Amino acid sequence: MADWLEHSVQVEVEAPIELVWSLWSDLEQMPRWMKWIDSVNIPPDNPDISLWKLNTGGLEFTWKSRILKVIPNQIIQWESVDGLPNQGAIRFYDRHSSSIVKMTVSYAIPGILGKIMDNLFLGRVVESTIQADLERFKQYALDIKSNS
Repeated sequence: MADWLEHSVQVEVEAPIELVWSLWSDLEQMPRWMKWIDSVNIPPDNPDISLWKLNTGGLEFTWKSRILKVIPNQIIQWESVDGLPNQGAIRFYDRHSSSIVKMTVSYAIPGILGKIMDNLFLGRVVESTIQADLERFKQYALDIKSNS
């Protein structure tokens, strides 16, 4: 059995929604701002599937995700179909001169890890890491915006 944990974090980016969307929807670029993500690969024959590799503290996890829903400039929703169980959505809110990016992610903690690590502690670590990832994304988007 596994315990499921869920986190929602958001960031406001002083950039147009079209730019924010175009950067985030290119999944293979995510390792540029997501600290724990080593790689994201999308098979050319199936763009709705992505292969993920996460590496932190010597622990490595892989999974295959399927895109469930895409509405340009609004939402990307996914679920894992193999490997580390997870699901979630990235939502985008247009504030005209800025954009809100909100990430909600749920993931299963394998029973053995749940016993070793206190879920509340693990949850705080994951949430602060995701928030830091969103802050890195914000800086990445602002750098792209200022260079265009």
